[in-house]
Amino acid sequence: MFDKLEVFKTRYDEINKLLYDPNVVSDQEKYTALMKEQKNLTPIVEKYEEYKKAKLDLDEARQLLDGGGLDRDFKEMVEAEIENSREIIEKTSEELKILLLPKDPNDDRNVIVEIRGGAGGEEAALFSGVLFRMYSMYAESKRWKTEILNANETELGGYKEISFMISGEGAYSRLKYESGVHRVQRVPETETQGRIHTSTVTVAVLPEAEDVEVEINPADLQIDTFRASGAGGQHINKTESAIRITHIPTGVVVECQDERSQYKNKDKAMKVLKSRLLEAKMQEQTDEMAQKRKSQVGTGDRSERIRTYNYPQGRMTDHRIGLTLYRLEDILNGDIDEVIDALITANRAAKLESTIENKE
Repeated sequence: MFDKLEVFKTRYDEINKLLYDPNVVSDQEKYTALMKEQKNLTPIVEKYEEYKKAKLDLDEARQLLDGGGLDRDFKEMVEAEIENSREIIEKTSEELKILLLPKDPNDDRNVIVEIRGGAGGEEAALFSGVLFRMYSMYAESKRWKTEILNANETELGGYKEISFMISGEGAYSRLKYESGVHRVQRVPETETQGRIHTSTVTVAVLPEAEDVEVEINPADLQIDTFRASGAGGQHINKTESAIRITHIPTGVVVECQDERSQYKNKDKAMKVLKSRLLEAKMQEQTDEMAQKRKSQVGTGDRSERIRTYNYPQGRMTDHRIGLTLYRLEDILNGDIDEVIDALITANRAAKLESTIENKE
């Protein structure tokens, strides 16, 4: 591990020098790439420096103690320094192991979130709206931008389906654990008997694809235009501005009708299509890597039931890690950091265990 850390430290110092090179500064693409690399290396190098300082302090304290001739008070102070340095070394060693785990290359990307009502009809559509609000409020707390790409609204104000983009640093790293089936247990507004219903909503979180990653042959696309419509089938405009794109080789269909401009709808639909194709490509790679799949905490399987929101008990349970919180209202108001942090911790622990098993 420490050989690798020295390589990172050398590269970090090299980048710092390059960033002052006029030739690099004038090359915007290279400069941006180096800044990004520096940002990724900074937490590792800083933690390594903390580790090295604690190691140096420990060695110096041990030399003092081994040299003898210390009065009682000074000896106690040196022994306390040794104990403190050992604790720091142990702590930073564990933190460095986590920092050195392979990073998901998609973590810094924007995301496209797709929410669809599942079992439960209108109640599922209403809960789709609740989840959209939850993610929008969470994005706002992170100062990320939310943009609706397509929405199929129901008469009661829910969504049969809604897709939206969340743009911001680290969006995918935080939201990727939300993919799967979300289950809600509550008394629907339409229920007169006061009975609790169980409904489901599926959520898919896709990293935004870059143009160079997904090549699409225009001949493989079937593009149809139609009139955008609102709840109940009422036309919200009189021109055929809505776009439906079918990727013929895969059968993937994307619709976008949120904008009044056909061009803007087509642009948004292409973004969603590219991200779906990228997701399919990523899933194929993951399926080929059984060990990698073992070390993941539900970051992609849409059929996996991941979470239950129980209104009568004010409870949210994440089934992947057995986490139960009794503050449902706060969570639905976008306060989901505690849930996401727990999932990240569990995922890291699984990866560390996988790394240890592979070494053995």
